[in-house]
Amino acid sequence: MKIHIKNGHLVDPKNGLDGVQDVFIAAGQIVAIGAPPDGFHANRLIDAESFVVCPGFVDLSVRLREPGLEYKATLESEMNAAVAGGVTSFACPPDTDPPLDEPGLVQMLKHRARSLHQAHVYPIGALTQGLKGELLTEMAELSDAGCVVFGQPDGLLLDLRVLMQAMQYASTFGFAVWLSPQEVCLTNQGVAHDGEVATRLGLPAVPVCAETIALSSIILLAKETGVRVHICRVSSAEGVMMIRAAKQQGLPITCDVTINHIHLSDMDIGFFDSNCHMMPPLRSSSDREALRSGLLDGTIDAICSDHAPVDDDAKLLPFGQAEMGATGVELLLPLTLKWGLEMQLSLKDILANITYKPAQLLGVDAGHASVGSVADLCIFDPKHFWQVTSSAILSQGKNTPFLGIELPGEIKYTLVNGHIVYDRCT
Repeated sequence: MKIHIKNGHLVDPKNGLDGVQDVFIAAGQIVAIGAPPDGFHANRLIDAESFVVCPGFVDLSVRLREPGLEYKATLESEMNAAVAGGVTSFACPPDTDPPLDEPGLVQMLKHRARSLHQAHVYPIGALTQGLKGELLTEMAELSDAGCVVFGQPDGLLLDLRVLMQAMQYASTFGFAVWLSPQEVCLTNQGVAHDGEVATRLGLPAVPVCAETIALSSIILLAKETGVRVHICRVSSAEGVMMIRAAKQQGLPITCDVTINHIHLSDMDIGFFDSNCHMMPPLRSSSDREALRSGLLDGTIDAICSDHAPVDDDAKLLPFGQAEMGATGVELLLPLTLKWGLEMQLSLKDILANITYKPAQLLGVDAGHASVGSVADLCIFDPKHFWQVTSSAILSQGKNTPFLGIELPGEIKYTLVNGHIVYDRCT
């Protein structure tokens, strides 16, 4: 199909584009920007006047809940949610049931995702068998099956010798290791930040040192092995300081932050709002401000949704017993826009955090709108505010702390491989 997107405000942070430009698509690729190529005749015309046209968003953490956890969400529901949020590429963590530790499981997931003809799915391979932290997976075979990086999403391995061996293995093959900076012995049964809110509510606490001790081990092992390390979901001011220092030493370390942690603090738990139960926990307001500053100075490399759909029954339990996680793939753009507008950033600087920057961390060719590239695009209205409600969210999980809040940025169209996969205007 040949598509002409006219009169749109094209914003492509990677290529420095920021102005009204027409975009021409044929055979799944962007064939021209500005003027049409010779002999171009569109099958579909999209008038994007007053809308922003930009690269499709890249999300570093979207849990699909398949295989094994379909009662929380299905592949179809979460792929629909992704494209409704303008997300055209995303990484899928390995904590499925069973975990993504076998090439067959990865190939099955990739095949199922491709058959839906929606967003591009990039599986994160399990670092250890069964995510138990005891035996390494066959990373080379998992890479051949489609894994782009390797991670351990539930906190630091208890046996640091195993972690060091995993890093050495990954470094040998040039793989990146993605780790959650949580010292599991200190996290233990904690459910909230170790502060006055947890004390007042009588909730088991997670101290900041659970993050910083884990970070210290990760940084020292990264220095020893030379492996590329990505820190998933930094949450504290001290954590940001440690990562900044590691980068200044020239270590190959990157990190991300969630849309929840740049807007919320432990005060938002209120009267035991279980939608605010997440890991890492929402920390203090000073931690939140440090995360925002870390994004501005480049210490934090990208923003992700950390999308984790949970069934209603699991969130209706008391706070400490409720399942952790928040849905977020459809809120990635609105909450990133909200942060950027509050920080008085340009649209180009805002969108960089959810387009080419996360794509670089994944090592995939995405997040830009170059001529000759795959036509993965999003068209949205930046001035339209919409209310977050259960009915407005396509994800099977409705668990978000932002229910009832009005947010900027309504997705109008999402294109993947030059095909319109989401159309709100018809």
